[in-house]
Amino acid sequence: MSSSDPRISQLVSSTLCQKVSGDISDKRLYYGYGSNMWLYQMANRCPTSSFVGIARLPGYRWIINDRGYANIVLTSKSASSGPGEKSEEDEVWGMVYTLKGKDEKRLDRNEGVPYCYVKDDTIEVALWKSDKDKNGGFIDIKEPSKDVKVLVYIDRDRVEPDNPKKEYIYRMNMAIADAVAYGIPQDYVDKVMRPFIPKDEAKDQEITAVGQALEFKDED
Repeated sequence: MSSSDPRISQLVSSTLCQKVSGDISDKRLYYGYGSNMWLYQMANRCPTSSFVGIARLPGYRWIINDRGYANIVLTSKSASSGPGEKSEEDEVWGMVYTLKGKDEKRLDRNEGVPYCYVKDDTIEVALWKSDKDKNGGFIDIKEPSKDVKVLVYIDRDRVEPDNPKKEYIYRMNMAIADAVAYGIPQDYVDKVMRPFIPKDEAKDQEITAVGQALEFKDED
């Protein structure tokens, strides 16, 4: 998804080239499932973070909540549900990054901890690591994954579906473009995200959205 502002396009392109890393030693792992899948946003909010790969979280449902932003909600379908008992709506796909302490504090501020989201570092996801020297970093989810614990930001109070903020539609479309480019299934995007996030809408929100990507300010 290209930007109409060449300066922004250049920044996004630079981010894609420079921020992919498979090294996860001695660093905290963070799982982003909303606009933080936009590599440009993460590179600016958390400059020392590196993209590790994509991950699947079973037993949760992806929504836009009544604040107008992404959230995940625990479902009745567990990770151990048998074949045919689960669907795309019973799992959440996201991007995993390394995160150092200083950037975690920046992320806390941008996520509005503890009022808008709380932190949970006990959640386990199935991780597929990206290798920038193989297929341009694209991940084949038919390959084996590894179960890892990650840091996740969750809003446990606002769990009902609602409409997104207009500028957030722009940021989510950028995030979806990056997510699919690295292997998150298109079926998941179409069935789970697209009912909330119309494709190619909110282009008039580009300046506002890029500002929010750099440093979030709650519109409420």
